[in-house]
Amino acid sequence: MPTHTVHAIAMHGEPKYHHGFSHFDYVNPKAPKGGDIALSAFGTFDSLNSFISKGSPAQGLALTYDTLLKSSEDEAFTEYGLVAKSMTLPKDRSWVIFHLRPEAKWHDGTPITPQDIVFTMATLKKEGAPFYKQYYQDVIKVAKVGPHAVKFSFKDGKNKELPLIVGQMPILSYHYYQKHPFNQTNLTPALSSGPYKITDVKPGKSITYARVKNYWGQNLAVNKGWYNFNKIRYKYYRDPTVSLEAFKGQAYDFREENNSKLWATAYKNIKEKNGLKVVKETILHELPRGMQGFAFNLRNPLFKDGNVRKALTLLFDFEWSNRSLFYGQYKRTTSYFENSELASRGIPKGEELALLMQYKDVLPETLFTQPFTLDKTNGSGNMRALQRRAIMLLKKAHWVLKDGKLINTKTNQPFRFEILLVSPAFKRVVLPYVHNLAKLGIKARVKVVNVPQYIELLRNFQYDMIVVSIGQSLSPGNEQRNYWSSAAANRKGSRNFMGIKNKTVDALVDQVVYAKDRKQLIIATKALDRVLLHHYYLIPHWHINYFRVAYWDMFAKPSVRPKYGLGFFTWWVS
Repeated sequence: MPTHTVHAIAMHGEPKYHHGFSHFDYVNPKAPKGGDIALSAFGTFDSLNSFISKGSPAQGLALTYDTLLKSSEDEAFTEYGLVAKSMTLPKDRSWVIFHLRPEAKWHDGTPITPQDIVFTMATLKKEGAPFYKQYYQDVIKVAKVGPHAVKFSFKDGKNKELPLIVGQMPILSYHYYQKHPFNQTNLTPALSSGPYKITDVKPGKSITYARVKNYWGQNLAVNKGWYNFNKIRYKYYRDPTVSLEAFKGQAYDFREENNSKLWATAYKNIKEKNGLKVVKETILHELPRGMQGFAFNLRNPLFKDGNVRKALTLLFDFEWSNRSLFYGQYKRTTSYFENSELASRGIPKGEELALLMQYKDVLPETLFTQPFTLDKTNGSGNMRALQRRAIMLLKKAHWVLKDGKLINTKTNQPFRFEILLVSPAFKRVVLPYVHNLAKLGIKARVKVVNVPQYIELLRNFQYDMIVVSIGQSLSPGNEQRNYWSSAAANRKGSRNFMGIKNKTVDALVDQVVYAKDRKQLIIATKALDRVLLHHYYLIPHWHINYFRVAYWDMFAKPSVRPKYGLGFFTWWVS
């Protein structure tokens, strides 16, 4: 089969930037280097190893690792050479050879070699977090094929995404890990090769990264205008209120706000300090918003019946929450791929309908006849109509209201469950929902735990209901297996938080992964989205299509914004 050698790989279509381009459009290639900044992180950390399912890794570790390729933030899914100068691959993408840059170096000055690449893949699949084994499951062989070349062979040519997936792989040092154990939490920085290195660690309190002044890749086109700060320090806060007050006191410099109440009320009249003022800004983007929601753990028999899940969905009053808690800032989310062309709308038609008809016998009839919609209220708090419908659905699942409690007519057990949170601030959203549940005799208890405990509970699926946030890209692929597949449901540490085991979902995930072109990808993704929605695996929350950021006016930023990212590390200290 004919092969071709390229400087970039696009998932579909052609790369935007031609061979020999000088820099991405959304950077300032002449941005000055310098200045120290402080950022915030929530909770604590006890490890500098983010590749395993142990401990709580520190924020910002990705800044220290290079990858074979680097994504652009103004294309749906295209990667350009970083450690790899070029790539050779056949049309069916059943393998790819990465030609490494001879000048690529570790921070100790030794070269990055094919041996490092081979070692990284083997180690992540064998000893890394369970996610890696599934994510790279179609990589069947990695071999050195020259002094600066390494070849990845794939299971077949169906998964066109694999060359890009392995291109994103963080590179580990073979020689370093011959002397140091990999599968352990530790607070000793590992040898790395990225634009920053760790210079100070105060366990659980802060971590500081310094820009590598002789960083081997600083003049590459993909890095021009990036990584301009001399030092980046992440300060940890265990309480959101303390964190906000620390920002107001100029303890750190930049903050992305996720709380609508705080955005509306907490940034007024902040006093000028050291000649600087706080800038409050909304920055539009075109990123898919993914899905946030109250996720049911289907491993709990309480939530096995779809009628129960739909009933509990009816009892979340978004309109009241948006008006009373969120200052009207949000829109209700009705797709797992919200804010993108991948989102399902209306009823299935054409090729999407033909795809779904293959599974008609096991899919809800309403999927073919009714658009997925979420019932609305008038925002007054009066939910009587929805409560009546919820009662009817619960009755179908053998639950009846008796003496103020919802009781199962088969087991005589009351309807009780726990909502697990890591952020105390989210209680203001959850408690009104708990109140609505109580009106139907459902006892829901809210439990807030610290970050390490929360991570451990999630890894072992020890919860009834949690708040999940599932991000999506414009080019979904292998990661969908980790979100929805039956294989991931029982694999500790996976992101199949709901415990979904559905053969139709498995088949549609494969359709997404193996899509031959953009059109087929969109069709398969819409079908997957529709099936997930109609099974009510979670209670959808809300979204916005802009970043809410506040910062002390010490920064300057490029005139062009990336469509699919914030681009903070293209900013500089002015």
